[in-house]
Amino acid sequence: MLTNPSFIESGSPQPRRTFFCPCSNPLPAWLCKDNRFMYQYILFHKPYHVLSQFSAEGDKKTLAHFFSGLNKNIYPVGRLDYDSEGLLLLTDDKTVTHKLLDPESGHTRTYLVQVDGDITDPAIRKLSAGVDINIDGRTWHTKKAVVEKLKEPPEIDERNPPVRFRKSIPTSWITLALTEGKNRQVRRMTASVGFPTLRLIRYAIGGLKLDGIKPGSFKILDDTEKELLFRKKVL
Repeated sequence: MLTNPSFIESGSPQPRRTFFCPCSNPLPAWLCKDNRFMYQYILFHKPYHVLSQFSAEGDKKTLAHFFSGLNKNIYPVGRLDYDSEGLLLLTDDKTVTHKLLDPESGHTRTYLVQVDGDITDPAIRKLSAGVDINIDGRTWHTKKAVVEKLKEPPEIDERNPPVRFRKSIPTSWITLALTEGKNRQVRRMTASVGFPTLRLIRYAIGGLKLDGIKPGSFKILDDTEKELLFRKKVL
């Protein structure tokens, strides 16, 4: 199954210009397996319980469930955990991949995080300043982050299946912007200050936001949008 590449904004399909591949196949450039003339940049809204890979692993859903016929050199940049949601970039541009994954580049990823409990100001300050987490048996002190508590829950799609939480304990939402990406870092960070993560959504990569892209859908980036990947400030 191939998801419609039109960018959905406020529930209405918006027509986009189709660039046809200059090779012998009369296919859109983003679709043609033989396209060697244009780099492709696809921003995908990964749903919950989908692996950030094309290869099969047991009975779990993968990216292959949402894409078929893509250029074989297109891969996800980095990953989102199986139980996380949100933006995932796919591209065949190795230069962009290297720049986004290089720890020295410090590109920004912004997350919407639902935590168990009504998170406190001291906990927010600790997260902002950096906390100690365990990575592969070693203590890692996280870099400074931009963390804010939301007054109201964000306007986002419900998760399928819904988040399980205890009725007797409230939940709260924060935004958390990082310039590093250790294994399950956000979850380890919120747990370290006493507020375990219930739901984790990557809301933005650089200046590109999730707004308008439904779970399981994607948009094709143009050159202007591609530059937003490296913007430092998002919110």
